[in-house]
Amino acid sequence: MSRFDPRGKANRALLAGVSEYDHTAPDPQGVAGQLPAVRHNRTTLEDALHRGGVFGAGEVRTLASPAPDDFTGALRRACREARGLLLLYFAGHAVTSTSGNELHLQMRTARVLTGHGLPGSVSFSQVLGELAESHAEQVVVILDCCYAGNAAGIWHRFDDPKRKKHKILLLMSVQPNRCILGGDADVATPFTRELTRALDAGGDVWLSELYAAVKERMAAAKYRAEDDDPQRPQALAPPWDPEADVLLAAGPAMPPPPLAGDPWLLRLRALLTRGAGEGSGRKGGTPRTGASGTGAGEAGAPNAGAGRAGGREGGTRKTGASGTGAGEARGRKAGAGEAGVGEADAPNAGAGEAGGREGLAPGTGVRKARARKSAARSGRIVPAVLLALLVTGAGGYGILALTGESAPCGPSLELRVLTDPDLEPVVRAAADAYVTSDANTTGDGCRRSGVTVNSAGAVAVVTALGERTDAWQQPREDDNPQRDIGPQPDVWIPATRADVDRVTSAAAREDRVFARLEPQDGPLAYSPVVLAVPKARGAGLDPTGRSLAELHADLERADAATELHRSDPESTDSALLATVGLYGDEPGARGAAHARAAERRLARTARPEPSAARLLCTLPGDHAVDGRSTALVPEFLLKTGIGCHPATRVPRVAAYPDDVPGLEPAFVRVRWEDGDRDAEARDDAVDRFRTWLTGTDGRTVLGEHGFRSATGERGLLDAASAPEGLAESVRPARRADPSTMDRALERYGNAHGPGRVLFLLDSSGSMAGRWDGSSGGPGILKQTLPGLGGEDEYGVWAVHGTGDRTHTTLLTFGTHERSAAEQALDKAEVRDAEADPSGALRDALDFMRERGTDERPQLIVYLTDGEDDGRLTGKALEDVVDRARGAGAPVAMVSLSSSGCDQGRPAPRIAEAGRGRCLDVGDDLVPALHDEVARTGTGEE
Repeated sequence: MSRFDPRGKANRALLAGVSEYDHTAPDPQGVAGQLPAVRHNRTTLEDALHRGGVFGAGEVRTLASPAPDDFTGALRRACREARGLLLLYFAGHAVTSTSGNELHLQMRTARVLTGHGLPGSVSFSQVLGELAESHAEQVVVILDCCYAGNAAGIWHRFDDPKRKKHKILLLMSVQPNRCILGGDADVATPFTRELTRALDAGGDVWLSELYAAVKERMAAAKYRAEDDDPQRPQALAPPWDPEADVLLAAGPAMPPPPLAGDPWLLRLRALLTRGAGEGSGRKGGTPRTGASGTGAGEAGAPNAGAGRAGGREGGTRKTGASGTGAGEARGRKAGAGEAGVGEADAPNAGAGEAGGREGLAPGTGVRKARARKSAARSGRIVPAVLLALLVTGAGGYGILALTGESAPCGPSLELRVLTDPDLEPVVRAAADAYVTSDANTTGDGCRRSGVTVNSAGAVAVVTALGERTDAWQQPREDDNPQRDIGPQPDVWIPATRADVDRVTSAAAREDRVFARLEPQDGPLAYSPVVLAVPKARGAGLDPTGRSLAELHADLERADAATELHRSDPESTDSALLATVGLYGDEPGARGAAHARAAERRLARTARPEPSAARLLCTLPGDHAVDGRSTALVPEFLLKTGIGCHPATRVPRVAAYPDDVPGLEPAFVRVRWEDGDRDAEARDDAVDRFRTWLTGTDGRTVLGEHGFRSATGERGLLDAASAPEGLAESVRPARRADPSTMDRALERYGNAHGPGRVLFLLDSSGSMAGRWDGSSGGPGILKQTLPGLGGEDEYGVWAVHGTGDRTHTTLLTFGTHERSAAEQALDKAEVRDAEADPSGALRDALDFMRERGTDERPQLIVYLTDGEDDGRLTGKALEDVVDRARGAGAPVAMVSLSSSGCDQGRPAPRIAEAGRGRCLDVGDDLVPALHDEVARTGTGEE
């Protein structure tokens, strides 16, 4: 990405500020309060953008307290219209899920329901999905809300097969798992106030400079988040690349605003002079309100809550005391909430410390111990109207609880768990169950720890833990695992213990490592990698005791249209283990040939899916494809991976190849050098989570998701609810071997690297009428060249002559610029001679076999009119067919005759022997041949 100046392009800015809410406390389903300061956010930022000169007339749109449909509709419109820069700004309440893996932006109609209900909210993942598909060249997202910093983790985990999310940059008002205060009703919130001042600084204001200026201004002003934490704005991946920046303003400098007394302090001083008795002693009356309209609680009653924002006295809080309305302090008299504190900028940080329950945000920091002790010493309760002002800050983002007794829960430590993409839904479900369990709850009803779960590609994780721990702990601009993978984990749950050995082996070659792995003995559970077969095709298939090759061969014999699918072996261990079974373990050139052949047996896809669950959800998009497709996936997904396309999904049964290792998830403690600031508490939290996960409750969750026992006959942990088509017990295949996995991965990379293609162009006299133009022989080959890239090797032979010499070279075999290849084909001529296709094909097969000692994909293309097929009969044909079977290079037979691929002709026999294709003019010949070449090459387009 280059330095981006959007001036003169079709830009759009969408500013959504939710200052008014339909449901607020004391409604138990309401958010904590109104946000009058956000009104100023909308107007001041809109004015600053207009002054900045980047956005033209009509390109800035504000949304005043929109409902979810209004917000998403306006967002989609902006995504359609923007061609240059798209800026999205949101200010309002926000909550996170229990695990912290999702951020919910709360619109005007937002409510907070018991369990996982958050009607009236829009998830940040949904927002990212819309932005990634936008037509804009660059997207900047600015969030001024509680937990804004959590958006970066969601960006990292966002499933982006088309790699579009990298055009999206984030600017966030606070660190992860922090809640912020709302400022004053008479001015904008602190972050947006400093943001607009930086935009008005004059001259060119680039995003990197804006971030630095806002960060410096906020540090100098000593703005505080909840729990008296410093409020530090965040960006997605500082330090910024000077060449990867976006211009946001280019206008004249604005004079600074006139100095004035802080209106909040003026009101506070006035209230303090009124005496402490006002509003106290009322029982059951309507609570007074502060500027935000949030009730201050029954101030005269013992154990008063924070503005009734906590819900019922002496009960469970439905909404937290912060503006997110997300905490729940179990069993506390005043419902004071819990808070995330951690230091996002400190080593080993990145996940914060969080509380919260019932699918809502980690709680909300409603404590001020000094104020509480002072109130207790004075023997009286703060007047209701003053308490309302203090707890809302006239903004409602965060509430400071001032109570006379009953100390609230302290902030809970947050564990960071990293796992395989296939396992992430299971581990997250287990973490959510653990977080709300009695095992994670103190005798006072407080949460001991939170658990944040994220996943990353298995290969990337193994590489980072083995070779990049220094960069993970101290990220660099060009090497940043915190950006590419996520925060440093406390716990790693790989899909197989072999990954631990792979990391250990890689780390042994490093001069210094900054992370130490401590794997627990024994796997957590077991799930075989199976061939998921459509039920209609699985009838009569012996599902056990056979190799993967045998199972697939049986299915192909039953129906040649059967397709085989696999997800990305670089992303998940299940796909890599399936690849081990596909390739076998033959050494040398024979093994390389097996790898090439295996990759060609797989169904053609533009890009492999990043997880097996995603694969199973993609297939039903085409019912015909779903019905003829088998998929290599972990068995547990046949129970839980069915939450997509329920109307069209084809029922599947499992076949159990005995040469594909299964998944045996391991629990691994990760210790980081210099990460011992809270080592004792963190060790205790990890031990408690491990004990729960390996105990009855943890096994129950694993069983519900389709896992088997890790020992014995590998019976299903929850056999009662097992779907039809699964075996009661299975004999496990051999365990995953680290060296075999590494070898399969290397072969996979080679098989998808630069390819080799040898074109044979029939240049005999009979081709004269099929030579010129785009439909002639040279023209057809020219149209396949875009499927080849600069690292692919290819050449062109002109086939003519019936003696010892059956061809001449038009283009030498090697790498080429496309223009050079096109010029060579332009010079090709029809020869006044017959052709010997059998001799030319034998020479070509021998030529490619000599070069096929590695896994690089290969292809022979023979284009002919078929007029010389008389020389492809009898012994000559059998010789070519035999060589094609063992050459390891598929042969695409391309006939310019409409009957060239008819049954009994030589072309289909040769193509079938070499696992290639036969194409004639009855097919869509040019696109089909282009696809064959592109599948072998790396392509320029």
